[in-house]
Amino acid sequence: MASVNKNALRDYCLRLGDTNLILGHRLSEWCGHGPILEEDIALANIALDLLGQSRIILTYAGEVEGKGRDEDALAYHRDEREYRNLLLVEQPNGDYGQTIMRQFLYSVYTFFLYSELKNSKDKTLSAFAEKSLKEITYHLRHCSGMVIRLGDGTQESHQRMVNAINELWTYTGEMFEMDDVGAELIKAGIAVDVKKIFPLWENKVKEVFKEATLEVPPQNVFMQSGSRKGIHTEHLGYILAEMQVLPRMYPDAKW
Repeated sequence: MASVNKNALRDYCLRLGDTNLILGHRLSEWCGHGPILEEDIALANIALDLLGQSRIILTYAGEVEGKGRDEDALAYHRDEREYRNLLLVEQPNGDYGQTIMRQFLYSVYTFFLYSELKNSKDKTLSAFAEKSLKEITYHLRHCSGMVIRLGDGTQESHQRMVNAINELWTYTGEMFEMDDVGAELIKAGIAVDVKKIFPLWENKVKEVFKEATLEVPPQNVFMQSGSRKGIHTEHLGYILAEMQVLPRMYPDAKW
């Protein structure tokens, strides 16, 4: 892959790794606080899957970068503006309905993203996507079922899911943005054209929402953006302050 822009490939890996890292940390905040034991365990398992995926791809990002930074350095020794995670995943957990809605919207996205990424000419990304897809298939199945149960449940659970959609939908557009990094790697046969997977994502969301008696917001809703340039919401700084306190105090600590 001598002709591949290493900076672009590193940035692409950081987007994948950082997003799973931050979402995994968010879900871990529910550990011991789930509404029922089965859901507590389910979210903890999903969080572990995401952290495992993050470790694989951040390790590769460090190798591509070639500056001696491993997954620990990339996860725990960068500042807020250096992170490239989607804005969606750094949003607060809120109530359980909001957490499930956030996970559902992201799991639909990664299911179709990784289904395409496993065809990447980059063998590491391809193997990563194929392995991760097995876990994501479970994530999607579980969260789809919970969205339906809550959306088509009681009046209160339905309203909470409506509130979750209203709170989170503005962050979904960023998943399908294209920039120079994506365009260059798509041309090289490495990255996924997210514009092509948007209809698949949209159809799946509509399918589940219909069964859950929920409505998809209109297409002209304003969409937040900025993570690919290191511009985040105020929530990320608080996440990193908690997540990085031990590694910052003990720089030799390992993941």
